[in-house]
Amino acid sequence: MLAVDTMKKLSFSKFIADGDLVIVYERHDTMKAVNVSDGSVFQNRFGVFKHSEWIGKPFGSKVYSSKGGYVYLLFPTPELWTLVLSHRTQILYIADISFVIMCLELVPGCLVLESGTGSGSLTTSLARAVAPTGHVHTFDFHEQRAASAGEDFERTGVNSVVTVGVRDIQGLGFPDEFVGRADAVFLDLPQPWLAIPSAANALKPDAILCSFSPCIEQVQRSCETLTKKFTDIRTFEVLLRTYEVREVKTNTVPGHGDISPMRLPRKRRQTTDGDIEQDEPHAAVVMAKPSGEARGHTGYLTFARLKCFV
Repeated sequence: MLAVDTMKKLSFSKFIADGDLVIVYERHDTMKAVNVSDGSVFQNRFGVFKHSEWIGKPFGSKVYSSKGGYVYLLFPTPELWTLVLSHRTQILYIADISFVIMCLELVPGCLVLESGTGSGSLTTSLARAVAPTGHVHTFDFHEQRAASAGEDFERTGVNSVVTVGVRDIQGLGFPDEFVGRADAVFLDLPQPWLAIPSAANALKPDAILCSFSPCIEQVQRSCETLTKKFTDIRTFEVLLRTYEVREVKTNTVPGHGDISPMRLPRKRRQTTDGDIEQDEPHAAVVMAKPSGEARGHTGYLTFARLKCFV
């Protein structure tokens, strides 16, 4: 019964209901997470939006304000949640997250151990990867941070497959109840090499560990410890370059170079004096250019596979 309930909570609901979490989308870099509440309103630069008018609409709907402005109401996927969540700590973004999930070989049913929880950006995606029959046990030494993350997991509906614990994994290691049970371990710690021996005890033979570190000195120290019980040790730096796609007006037609204004169509309109004016000619061209706010280095991802000792 638990698996059925879990799948229901993580499944895509087509219509917005009172109490649902929605992502209010203005543009790709302007979004906000909002809990729908009948009788409440959402206000931004486009006007005032009544929550009551959102209820019953399908996710993805375009809704209008009292001023005629509009936003889109999107389902809170892990990808969108990563872009709107509160940053209690440095977070992992989509490029790193997708790479981690693939290299950890996560599938539904896996048991994953994570330390530390931080803002919960990665945890939400881990939960979706292992649902409905798997589970993520995430630990953070900071009690208030762990509590805030737990509240976020309830908002996004993944709390049924995520358990948040308060524990100093660097000093105490993972709880003994996980010895030999974990399919994967993820470490985001200042001194990950202190937690690696405990992670090795928790992992199943041939299972994979991933450690995220912002500095190469942390990577080197971790790799020295990993060589004792792990093999296939590799470190990656994921760099993502984003391009903005937009339509611009120009006197250049793609494939034809500069076109004489006399050869381009002109729009005609009548002035208040009765004379006929012609607009300057232009062609609409879709162009892509690198984003001016592209993220650079986030951190290093080190993966290692636990040796099978016979």
